[in-house]
Amino acid sequence: MGQLGLSFEPELRIFTVGELTDEVAEVLSTGFRNIWVRGEVSGFKLHTSGHCYFSLKDSRALLKCVCYKMVYRYLKVRPEDGKQIKARGRLDVYAPRGDYQFIIEAVELEGEGALLAAFEQLKKRLAMEGLFEPSRKRPLPSLPGRIGIVTSPTGAVIRDMLHILKRRFPGLHVRLYPSLVQGAGAVESVCEGLRYFSESGWPDVVILARGGGSLEDLWTFNEEAVARAIALSKAPVISAIGHETDFTIADFVADLRAPTPSAAAELVVPTKQSLLDQSGAIEFRLGQAIRYRLTHAARRLSEQGIGRAQVLIQRRLNTAAQRVDDLESTLREGLRERLRVQRRRWQVLEHRLTRQDVRLLLGRMRERFAALDAHLTQLSPLKILERGYAVVQEETGQVVKDSSAVVPDQPLNVRLFKGRLRVRVSEWVD
Repeated sequence: MGQLGLSFEPELRIFTVGELTDEVAEVLSTGFRNIWVRGEVSGFKLHTSGHCYFSLKDSRALLKCVCYKMVYRYLKVRPEDGKQIKARGRLDVYAPRGDYQFIIEAVELEGEGALLAAFEQLKKRLAMEGLFEPSRKRPLPSLPGRIGIVTSPTGAVIRDMLHILKRRFPGLHVRLYPSLVQGAGAVESVCEGLRYFSESGWPDVVILARGGGSLEDLWTFNEEAVARAIALSKAPVISAIGHETDFTIADFVADLRAPTPSAAAELVVPTKQSLLDQSGAIEFRLGQAIRYRLTHAARRLSEQGIGRAQVLIQRRLNTAAQRVDDLESTLREGLRERLRVQRRRWQVLEHRLTRQDVRLLLGRMRERFAALDAHLTQLSPLKILERGYAVVQEETGQVVKDSSAVVPDQPLNVRLFKGRLRVRVSEWVD
């Protein structure tokens, strides 16, 4: 305590549990953001809400993880128990239990084997959705006038494709969307190119092309986003990725797979000479058809001498045919009238039969029987007993109507509405 009565000791701060948890959550969420964690998946559970919960573990520790629905549905690699993965995300605190947990934002497998596993997993999932079905593949235009190409603007791929297109059919309109084909940003760039051509409506067909490379080099075309961009394209898409032995997810979704980019340029348009040959063949067949028509017309002219007789015969045939039509119409109308008469007779008989319906008679008899039964029930002696009266009988069954007809100590039977009584006479009472 100083001379002025002041205290220089630090003020003691007391946290509530919620305040302390919020402080810890703030530190974790800001200090451990966008980090990668490697481990084995354990205790995987997909909740009905669409969120999934599991733990990442190694030989030393265990980390609780959460992947929310909107992230989980787009994961290219789905967590499974026992699978070794790398997960990107951030740390946070689940306040109700005081647990710290890892919020998953992306998942990858380790090594090339992991890439192949991810490839097969995505391929299976998209196949189940029907994205590979032949029924959704669109035919290519026989002679596209406008061709869109999504590929790198540098390198041999675009040069070879443009050279082949120019050689096969000069004068085609070709538009290039310069795109990254591998590395960071490649997926977004390819998707944007496909989206550009689809929304513009400019091309008759789109070629998605890239030269050869390793599995990692071609991985952009194994991404789900690229597959879905191909599926959503309004123009048919040719996938020309890598070499003939390379297969990507894009190949399965595209309307046509070309073994190489150069082959795609060969497939997309015919040669100008082949079209000229086809045109010549059509011209020859058209000439033959014209000559045949002219010969046929000449023969008809030579037959004009008998043409008048044919006209007269045809006129009589037409008159007879019209007469047959008239008779048929009269016959049909007569049949319709007979049917109407028969239908009216049937309706009359049906009405009379309905009036004599046995069910109606039975119903009326039931009503009469019920009335008689009710009347008989009212006259029943049991109804009198039900009101509290009783019937007194001697042992012989003779009904006692007069007290003078019995003697003292004589046994009697008394019948009530429910049950009977056995009594003895003790005295007379007037």
